[in-house]
Amino acid sequence: MDRVNDMMTALVTGANKGIGFAIAQGLAAIGFTVAVGARDDARREEAVEQLRAAGADVFGVALDVTSDDSVAAAAATIEQEAGRLDALVNNAGIAGETDGGAQDPTTLDLDVVRTVLDTNVFGAVRVTNAMLPLLSRAHSPRIVNVSSNMGSLTLQTGPIMAAYAPSKSMLNSVTAQYARRLADTKVIVNACCPGYVATDFTGFNASRTPEQGAAIAIRLATLPDDGPRGGFFDDEGAVPW
Repeated sequence: MDRVNDMMTALVTGANKGIGFAIAQGLAAIGFTVAVGARDDARREEAVEQLRAAGADVFGVALDVTSDDSVAAAAATIEQEAGRLDALVNNAGIAGETDGGAQDPTTLDLDVVRTVLDTNVFGAVRVTNAMLPLLSRAHSPRIVNVSSNMGSLTLQTGPIMAAYAPSKSMLNSVTAQYARRLADTKVIVNACCPGYVATDFTGFNASRTPEQGAAIAIRLATLPDDGPRGGFFDDEGAVPW
């Protein structure tokens, strides 16, 4: 794709492991310089070293998506390193506590809901809004929000998790709001479902690899200028939600 040949820069949040690491690896493989966003310093540096050893052009960015100050500092780092941002992948997410019926709707722990929303939804908003000035400098900026079909009101897949699943429903809705707001701009925003991937999130008890899960995010991060906006997609196409 032509648009990947011009020193493209991408930020992937939660990129030190699992799907986020695979997204960073995949974007680097097609020519992006990738900012590896992660809050844990040691894990972030280990991920950067692994990616560089495999030939990837990457740099680490300290990024706690629940902190306004951390997000602002990350934006400043990317501006200094790259001057603009071509793709933002909001991948950072948490499942939240489940012990003691914490995500059973009949015994729901509202503190768990707040914690999950702060990362999975508010975090994506914090990062997106901080990065929009840098994205606006790119020729074909893309934003990808990593969601889950557990958030689909139509499909209602997976176990009952009354903090996590609604957080992904809200992330999909926020994605649609961004797409509407940015409809007349060059910024294209979509959400994706990586599927049931073998990561620590699933106890590594899943059939799909992180690389397979990353593929749809990479595709949406490199959409052509006439690509879809405000949609929710997996490998098979549009996901009902």
